Amino acid sequence: MSQLDRVELSRRGAEEAARLGRSEVEVVALTFVDNSGISRVKAVPVSRLAEVAAWGVGASNSFDFFLCTDTITSGAYSLGPVGDLRLHPDLDALTVLAAQPGWAWAPALRYDQEGEPHPQDSRALAATAVAKLAGRGYSARMAFELEWVVAGPSGAPVAGPAYGYSRLAEQSAYVRDLVSALDSQRVGVEQVHPEYAAGQFEVSVSADDPVRAADVAVLARETIRAVGTSHGLKTSFTPKFEPGGVGNGGHVHCSLWAGGRNLCAGGDGVFGLSESAESFAAGIFWRLPALLAVGAPSVVSYLRLEPHHWAGVFTAWGLENRETPLRLVRGPAGKRDTAANFEVKCFDLTANPYLVVAGLLFAGIAGLDSAARLPEPVEVDPGTLSAGDAAAAGVARLPRSLEEAVAAFVADDVLKTAFGAELATTLMDVRRGEINELGGLDADSLCAVMRWLH
Repeated sequence: MSQLDRVELSRRGAEEAARLGRSEVEVVALTFVDNSGISRVKAVPVSRLAEVAAWGVGASNSFDFFLCTDTITSGAYSLGPVGDLRLHPDLDALTVLAAQPGWAWAPALRYDQEGEPHPQDSRALAATAVAKLAGRGYSARMAFELEWVVAGPSGAPVAGPAYGYSRLAEQSAYVRDLVSALDSQRVGVEQVHPEYAAGQFEVSVSADDPVRAADVAVLARETIRAVGTSHGLKTSFTPKFEPGGVGNGGHVHCSLWAGGRNLCAGGDGVFGLSESAESFAAGIFWRLPALLAVGAPSVVSYLRLEPHHWAGVFTAWGLENRETPLRLVRGPAGKRDTAANFEVKCFDLTANPYLVVAGLLFAGIAGLDSAARLPEPVEVDPGTLSAGDAAAAGVARLPRSLEEAVAAFVADDVLKTAFGAELATTLMDVRRGEINELGGLDADSLCAVMRWLH
């Protein structure tokens, strides 16, 4: 970062501070998401925004080694208590928080003390993946679906049947305030509804540039939490609130574009896919075992990944097939040129969304570069196939544990190279740290530990 960069950032920071002051904002929260999927934060007074924009605010590099339980694990690139990084707010994403009066939020980029980008900055990695895709003449649009459980002060989920209006009616003020807050923060709400599990809700947001989509995932999640607090409600995004229940997913929608055209529709391939869109999707499909170490990164994630739970646990894909981890969503006839997209269903919200964006894009790019092809689509619940039919179709279980997903990631040279040696190594160090700390717990104990961490 040059001195000229810092001068311009200071100027812009002063402008934004004045704007925030007119909105009666007094404090700005700067967040980054660590390798265990927790949003970590430093906050600064608005009066310091110009200085912080230019020079950052300090944060230990040990955050790269935090587990979700706040244990600091060791790793090949750990410096322990030594060293420091600087958090610089992205002023383009600065947002006044509707559910936290007097506050604003901005995602942070991490730099070292010399002004160089931190090699383990996940948001910067996502931007790098976007740039690499653009270098091949393509762009992507993404959106995260967020599922969460709403509980009363006692921790018991709120009442009401799955998808039932009674649950919505009883929480109508809460849901209204949530939609209002998201709308005022420029988060495009597509729909919100009660979900299957006890006390569960889901919100779908508009697709956007991949980095913006990850920003929205962070902003929306913390807005949901803040609105819940104002209504005396507790919020949990854990993949498995209780053993035996249906878990919270963090599905990702992604479409590939070129020349202003959605390549997931209007093509000559199966279901109207273009050749490029199929290759991009195939790159993701064939790397799903390794991508689980990024998108389902917790020990508890694998309690959710069960057959017949619409979680997508088999190596299969299909059209509107909710039991496949990769499904093509075409949308209604007449809107497919804008609506068609792929949905990745096997991920959850313990994941760092910036790493998810990067992983999916790098996998898709590898598919484009190798002209990869998808297998034949599966038109039934793959869990109902006989052993012989499953073998003939190439349908097998995805990793059943975080250990298996880690092994798949370690064996995948494309993802390791794309993430860079330092981040790829640290990610797996953190995964192994969580396995060591939580892997021996029974399901009840594991759910209890994880219930309110994400």
